[in-house]
Amino acid sequence: MKNIEFKQVESCCEPTLMEKQISLQDPVHQGELSHLPVAIIGAGPIGLAAAAHLIEAGQSFIIFEAGSKVGENISKWGHVRLFSPWQYNVDKAAERLLKKIGWIAPSPDELPTGHELRDLYLLPLAKLPKIQTDLHLNTRVVGISRKNTDKMKTVGREKQPFMIYVEEEGKNKRYEARAVIDASGTWEHANPVLSSGVLTPGEKALHDRIFYGIPDVLGEARERYKNKHVAVVGGGHSALNTLLDLSSLQEMDSGTKLTWLMRRDQVEEAYGGEANDQLEARGELGSRIHQLVDAGKVNVITPFHIQELQQRGDQVTIIGEQRGVIQEIAQVDEIIVNTGSRPDFTFLRELRLSIDQITESVETLAPLIDPNVHSCGTVRPHGEKELRHMEQGLYIVGMKSYGRAPTFLMATGYEQVRSVVAFLVGDLEAALKVELDLPETGVCSVNRQQVKVVAEEKGDCSTSCTN
Repeated sequence: MKNIEFKQVESCCEPTLMEKQISLQDPVHQGELSHLPVAIIGAGPIGLAAAAHLIEAGQSFIIFEAGSKVGENISKWGHVRLFSPWQYNVDKAAERLLKKIGWIAPSPDELPTGHELRDLYLLPLAKLPKIQTDLHLNTRVVGISRKNTDKMKTVGREKQPFMIYVEEEGKNKRYEARAVIDASGTWEHANPVLSSGVLTPGEKALHDRIFYGIPDVLGEARERYKNKHVAVVGGGHSALNTLLDLSSLQEMDSGTKLTWLMRRDQVEEAYGGEANDQLEARGELGSRIHQLVDAGKVNVITPFHIQELQQRGDQVTIIGEQRGVIQEIAQVDEIIVNTGSRPDFTFLRELRLSIDQITESVETLAPLIDPNVHSCGTVRPHGEKELRHMEQGLYIVGMKSYGRAPTFLMATGYEQVRSVVAFLVGDLEAALKVELDLPETGVCSVNRQQVKVVAEEKGDCSTSCTN
């Protein structure tokens, strides 16, 4: 596999105010807060990986998971087979801990389903005594602040512990922590169907006709979609998976009609790198969809910008604009929305976040992942330094660190938490030494003028795009 080399470029600009602030940050393992645990929000792959690294470092932690079991959100797409093999989906620290109890790792080249990822990896990891003891299920975080300190107060702020307010098994509780790792993800916060990104009352009223995510159309959801006119909205990998399952349903139930709506200028943009993708299964997704479209089994309408949904009788009419002309797609029975997701910052409102206003990602990551700038799907390795916020000791990791941007891979999140934990325990050398080997997508379109504009707007002339 080809390694991706990223070259560091010296900044030509004066440090921004935020850069000056975060450059003064010290590891928060020292001082009066050192006896407190690190709070981890979310018991998915990235949150549990953070716990594994903290165990190896001999540090205390507490995990808050809103679901009734670990990997709760993964179970919602458990029927889907990942396009990345096991070698990219198992954290190294977690693997070391599991092997100590005789765990046998799956074949590194096999592609797991979501259910297999949860059952064969996450559940055994969560059952480790050192994790199980400090894992709080059915516990939703409703707010985080500094102790006795709201967002406005600055003096002595970093000396106060974090206060975690939760609803746990129907009771309101508070916990103190010295640092917070938010690995809660974005799955529960899907983007609306309208191209404007606004969730309207009309869309809410049609909730029984709309599914956000990848339904199990060949399993428990078959009756809902067979012999129906189904509109799939979105042009990413989730939409491709959905369409392929629907095409299989179409072969069994010939009355099933498929319409694919995207905002892309051309349908070819959705195919990705195909044979050039270093993740074979990811490339195959594009190739199979390509064949499906060429065979005329799905009606593709693109670019199409949805403006309104109307219920007419028992069906839905989708109203939108295509190249300046208003179009109606009538007699739609079901809509499946695969337009990505967005982060929820509600419970972080009393903390000082450093969030990019375009992508809603961690601010320093934005120039690397903004799809307005590039669509390589390949991100420069990054770690604790790039994940810092103005609020010392707070880290947003995993999918949520990317905000609304796509192309996140679990291996990226594993490297994020390894670096963050290294910093929290005072190993600055390990925190800065970020290593990540990811496969290339085989497709790259870089808008270099946009790179320049975004860098100038952020006062960051160090932004470099070599891919």
